[in-house]
Amino acid sequence: MVIFGPPGAGKGTYASRLAAELRIANIATGDIFRQEIREKTDLGVRIADFVQKGLLVPDSIVIEVLRKKMSEPNSQRGFILDGYPRTVDQAKALEKITKIDSIILLNVPEWVIVERLSNRRICRNCGAIYNIKYSPKPKVDLKCDKCGGELYQREDDKAEVVRERLRVYERQTEPLIAYYRKSKMAFVTVGDIDVDTSIGEVFERILVGLKKTKLL
Repeated sequence: MVIFGPPGAGKGTYASRLAAELRIANIATGDIFRQEIREKTDLGVRIADFVQKGLLVPDSIVIEVLRKKMSEPNSQRGFILDGYPRTVDQAKALEKITKIDSIILLNVPEWVIVERLSNRRICRNCGAIYNIKYSPKPKVDLKCDKCGGELYQREDDKAEVVRERLRVYERQTEPLIAYYRKSKMAFVTVGDIDVDTSIGEVFERILVGLKKTKLL
């Protein structure tokens, strides 16, 4: 499976929950890159070189990473991809190494994303995430519940930046979604998501959708 959704839609959260529920691998390319860099593997050194220069990691390296992850034992039952593919060319490259059975598409309105992300705050010390208007709120204003560290707003969580990130996502993803729809791929589309829609509710909708596709 591949999961798509705008920044702030919760792709990582739902992907990890699905992986645990279905006992499949959660392959998040961003997390894999960071792990390879931390462990200073040969692959990590090559990835770090691009990251430090502010360049995108080439598709050839991403495919190499995916081949490695998909060959691991916990990927043999299946997997969910988060963060790849981002373009039609990447989707075609992916088809050469594996078969995708289903697309999970999170349709979250722009105003919900802006509301969520612009109110998000992160602890400078431990990285814990809070929201100043919605759950989870910090018990003490702008202080981390876990370590007492200062909470701050990331530059890319500011409303005007979020809106631009959404424009980029739309430009990138629309052709990709059209490509997969044309290929008659099974789609699980979850919409009607509001700021108060719980993670559990969205997760249940995803499971119901997957059952309808006969994949569960």
